Amino acid sequence: PDDAEPNDADPDDWDRDLLLDPAWEKQQRKTFTAWCNSHLRKAGTGIENIEEDFRNGLKLMLLLEVISGERLPKPDRGKMRFHKIANVNKALEYITSKGVKLVSIGAEEIVDGNIKMTLGMIWTIILRFAIQDISVEETSAKEGLLLWCQRKTAPYRNVNVQNFHVNWKDGLALCALIHRHRPDLIDYAKLNKDDPLGNLNLAFDVAEKYLDIPKMLDAEDIINSPKPDERAIMTYVSCFYHAFAGAEQAETAANRICTILGVNQENESLMEEYEKLASQLLEWIRRMTPWLENKSPETTMAAMRGKLEDFRDYRRQHKPPKVQEKCQLEINFNTLQTKLRISNRPAFMPSEGRMVSDITSAWTGLEQAEKGYEEWLLIEIRRLERLNHLAEKFQMKATSHQGWSVGKDSVLSQKDYESCSLTEVRALLRKHEAFESDLAAHQDRVEQIAAIAQELNELDYHAASSINERCQGICDQWDQLGTLTQKRRENLERTEKLLETIDQLFLEFSKRSAPFNNWMEGAMEDLQDMFIVHTVDDIQSLISAHDQFKATLPEADCERQAILSIYTEVQKIAQSYGISPNLTNPYSDITPTEIGLKWDKVKKLVPQRNSILQEELARQHANERLRRQFAAQANIIGPWIQTRMEEIGRSSVDIGGSLEDQMSQLKQFEQVIINYKSNIDKLEGDHQHIQESLVFDNKHTNYTMEHIRVGWEQLLTTIARTINEIETQILTRDAKGISQQQMNEFRQSFTHFDRVLCPFPGYTLLLDPNGSNKVTFQTFVDFMTRETSDSDTSEQVLASFKILAADKPFILLEELRRELPPEQAEYCISRMPLYNGPDGVPGALDYTAFSTALYGESDL
Repeated sequence: PDDAEPNDADPDDWDRDLLLDPAWEKQQRKTFTAWCNSHLRKAGTGIENIEEDFRNGLKLMLLLEVISGERLPKPDRGKMRFHKIANVNKALEYITSKGVKLVSIGAEEIVDGNIKMTLGMIWTIILRFAIQDISVEETSAKEGLLLWCQRKTAPYRNVNVQNFHVNWKDGLALCALIHRHRPDLIDYAKLNKDDPLGNLNLAFDVAEKYLDIPKMLDAEDIINSPKPDERAIMTYVSCFYHAFAGAEQAETAANRICTILGVNQENESLMEEYEKLASQLLEWIRRMTPWLENKSPETTMAAMRGKLEDFRDYRRQHKPPKVQEKCQLEINFNTLQTKLRISNRPAFMPSEGRMVSDITSAWTGLEQAEKGYEEWLLIEIRRLERLNHLAEKFQMKATSHQGWSVGKDSVLSQKDYESCSLTEVRALLRKHEAFESDLAAHQDRVEQIAAIAQELNELDYHAASSINERCQGICDQWDQLGTLTQKRRENLERTEKLLETIDQLFLEFSKRSAPFNNWMEGAMEDLQDMFIVHTVDDIQSLISAHDQFKATLPEADCERQAILSIYTEVQKIAQSYGISPNLTNPYSDITPTEIGLKWDKVKKLVPQRNSILQEELARQHANERLRRQFAAQANIIGPWIQTRMEEIGRSSVDIGGSLEDQMSQLKQFEQVIINYKSNIDKLEGDHQHIQESLVFDNKHTNYTMEHIRVGWEQLLTTIARTINEIETQILTRDAKGISQQQMNEFRQSFTHFDRVLCPFPGYTLLLDPNGSNKVTFQTFVDFMTRETSDSDTSEQVLASFKILAADKPFILLEELRRELPPEQAEYCISRMPLYNGPDGVPGALDYTAFSTALYGESDL
């Protein structure tokens, strides 16, 4: 029966009483001889006759040294029988030392050339060194090899491997093994089950030519044998396992390397993207900051308003996208660092000047310049407004004064008194006194003109030179008028001693009409005076002053009528003495007609002034409504932003629910904030109306537009960073295999850690190596999961490269290109340094330095 045949017995046993089938003996001779030679050739030798060539024990000991890699005791070199027995015993003792049970096999039988014992001994060696260590899915040795064959040939038609004898007779199983690992060597679809001879010879030839597996079997012997020798088949098939197992090991190593390099390439891409975005953002900041720091004033209000509008465009259109870019840049940086920590890579250090802290510093400088720029714009607009007002006031007063002074110097230079009578001289003197009174009355106006010019100079008015020139002309003329007035008085007084008569009525008229005329001119100036106010109280003060002025009009009218009555009395007296009724007043150029015209103009200007003041009152009331409207919104939006900030702060320590639930809640929260943006935009619109109306203060609220803008930007940045923190926790959790329950426990421990001074003695330096007293939750999670992390290491990468390099300390370009995909191969070639060891060859690359550099353990 089959179960009594030697080949079906326990392979570790060898019963010398069982007979060996002649066909099996032939197959074993051929197979075992080829197997031995496949190893002995490494030592430069071989055997031809298996029972003869092992008799002296020398090649037997050599065979064991080659397949084990160990040194056996030094053999005896004598040719006597006892020398041979001693050598064979050394070989058998070594086999026994490896845990192999030799049943009924003695050194004398090997020395005597007993073929059955010799084949049994070689099978024992094959079983121990080629088959015993095969392990597949918790099965080993013969069962492991059989399972490996079944797994590899399962997809192939007409192949059903259940044993190591009849299932291999048609050659398809061997062809399937080859095709499974090297489909380029055999076209399995063209094979025919009815051509076992062709199939077997094809497998033998391909294995010998391309896989370095010598031909150990004879196709005809296998086909003609009802049941081929199991040990011969197992020996031959084990060679396929070892040949392909090495390839699979190399494939596994290549896959691991590709995975690790893929992580590196992705991280490098993120680093390049960070560098690009950081450079662009810093360039924008460097471009904007000088613009905001440039406080060169403009000479016109229109130009300054244009600068204010440019600044508004910057705040509304140009800066908000950069705020988002800055926030996204920080988020990308944190995500990249998390990925690097998870993959055991060194932390990313941006190039000099592009650190997150550098961007934050530059951004702070930008906002400082921005704040100073807006304040400067408003101050400069106020200054220009004041300057324009003063310049117009100066020109009005200067024009009025110069109109009064036209021809005065010519009049004062006349010598008309030389040919006048005493009465006429007296009249000229009185006229001159009236002029001096008028001159004194104009002294205040000249001083006002000079004071306005001085203020324009102090405020750096752009046309100050022309103002100064005109002011100097007025002052020079005023000094000249003073000199001429004094000289004429001296001449008239000298002549007055000769003239005694004077017309008292004309004199009285002149004295009273001149101040009244000056009062009317002053009233007309005041009624046409330009004014600038910023509040309702200011305009109401002006209205009150105007009302007080109107109350003085009846008294002024009485004075006017009294002055005119004097002139009427003059006419009556002139008529009584026969003087022409058209007699002119020799003491004054002021006529009743002129007084009447100016009085009518004063009465006309009063209602006009009243209308202007009421319009300004309405404008100030409108400004007050703008203030209240802005304040009403700002007093709602400001606390709303503060409340949202506090809610985000509380949510960051809330561990309720899964991270996905927290993420969903934060996304909803973020949407609420985004939806609130319309309120900010509306407030910006109201703020623009306020600035366009030149309203610069608001007592109804403590919130300025700048407060709201800064709070809004901080709110957007805070919610984005909080969402990024949850995303980072999810990334860490998934990468490190942390459960939601573990993550909640980490959060509770972290919260406790945050309250207790030193909850983990001995780990403080690990959590906070810089002594900053700040430990983030992400750092805490990395610490808690570091010991159990299944991340790749430099040792694993080094081991994988060693497999691809066939245990050499270096690797060649062709090996990288053969084992790795083109992209990963070229990636390694471009970064690996040349190998400098004494055993190197031209073009050899140092994969050890490259592997350690991947993890920051060396500089490359």
